[in-house]
Amino acid sequence: MTSTANAPKTLQELKDLLLNDIKVKVAGIDVDGVLRGKFMSKDKFLSAASSDGFGFCSVIFGWDIHDSVYPKELLVSNRANGYRDILASIDLSTYRRIPWENNVPFFLVSFLDPETKEPLVVDPRGILRITSDRAADFHRACYAGVEYEYFNFKETPLSLADKKFQNLTPLTPGMHGYSLLRTQLNNDYFHAIFDEASRFGIDIEGHHTETGPGVLETALAYTDAVRMADNAILFKFLTKSVGMKHGVIPTFMAKPWGNLPGCSGHTHVSLRDESGRNVFALSELELSTGRAGAANDDVKFLSQEAEYFLAGILDGIADVMPMLVPTINGYKRLVGGEAFWAPNSITYGYDSRAASIRIISPPSVPPAATRLEIRVPGADMNPYFAISAIFLLGLRGIEKKLKLSTPPISKLTADDKKNGTVKKLPTSLEAATERMMRPDSIAREKGMFGDVFVEHYGGTREHEVSVWNEAVTNWEVERYIELA
Repeated sequence: MTSTANAPKTLQELKDLLLNDIKVKVAGIDVDGVLRGKFMSKDKFLSAASSDGFGFCSVIFGWDIHDSVYPKELLVSNRANGYRDILASIDLSTYRRIPWENNVPFFLVSFLDPETKEPLVVDPRGILRITSDRAADFHRACYAGVEYEYFNFKETPLSLADKKFQNLTPLTPGMHGYSLLRTQLNNDYFHAIFDEASRFGIDIEGHHTETGPGVLETALAYTDAVRMADNAILFKFLTKSVGMKHGVIPTFMAKPWGNLPGCSGHTHVSLRDESGRNVFALSELELSTGRAGAANDDVKFLSQEAEYFLAGILDGIADVMPMLVPTINGYKRLVGGEAFWAPNSITYGYDSRAASIRIISPPSVPPAATRLEIRVPGADMNPYFAISAIFLLGLRGIEKKLKLSTPPISKLTADDKKNGTVKKLPTSLEAATERMMRPDSIAREKGMFGDVFVEHYGGTREHEVSVWNEAVTNWEVERYIELA
């Protein structure tokens, strides 16, 4: 994994870095992608860093996004063992300082089984490390990039509560994608996100307005998969922290407005060999005409390995949808389908933003930039799970030498979309969870997520569905209270 700048490699280097500090901030990630952390005294931190780690209450894998304990006994954290401690292992390579918190030192942790010292399969960082190790078995390294779209409101946590989360004021009015004028409004906030990200060790490739009132989009720089997921999670933390200082609430909800496009978490992926070469790219000799034997023209500038990888994603994406779209709200983003560039079918195409998987290859980019963009996830995804799911499916496709079973989206007809040639993705979290948890789900296979993960994570999604099913919404009251 690529370390952040100046990350310590030895205990002595760590002590030298923290020489003038009295406290350290640490955090891990729960299944919903929420940072869970604490401040530690420097002495306690150094003691933990010099050993296997420190104890952290396992309830973070036993409660939901609002700290309600799951009623279903899950495999990692449950009442039967009294929510015993798990081991939080400090990852020194994630060292950085938080510039908006007086430069306090910050480290991420991974969670381990306290007895075996093995990564917890339900720990987001743990499962992505397991995924990276699986790629290493193929002599491959996983690389990724994430683009976030997010609405911004002129609100505070208190005003959100006072307004009961209704009639919120957008940061700017109107639909102004790629606007140079709208960035002049709230200019300090807009620039602070970019500048503080740089200081926080998160490289940004692009930062601009997107279509919608108060919408921004930020593309995070391409890097190895674990570092990318870390950066994606920490970018949300950064943006929300910077927003607080400017009286702004950014939201990474997938669909905060019913009549507007949602917020994507588009994820770009490729594999590299041990020399660092992008194995999705063609050789120079093949670039003039494309690869002989390609399934169709849309993939002729992808390597055979990349075509297998693509086929693997298409073959199994419906079985891992809760890893890509984990919330009730996320499926509402997909309802609009191609109209909102939020595909809800299992499709692919060269440079097509209408497809679920966009092929980015020559001639539109140099060979070294060849990659796949998975357009299904929303901004509310847990990037560790989403990236893991994409790579595990792709590696499965390579291992099985899977072939593309459908033509690209540009060749599909209206009849193809009606007669079942084109398969739809699950349209709700409930349907997606049921599919993932069925006995023959690809998610359960060896080399994929396995039964332990599926049962635990599936249980958390069943809880989310149950909470939703019990809720009475404003829409229901307005529709039925008088006339039903």
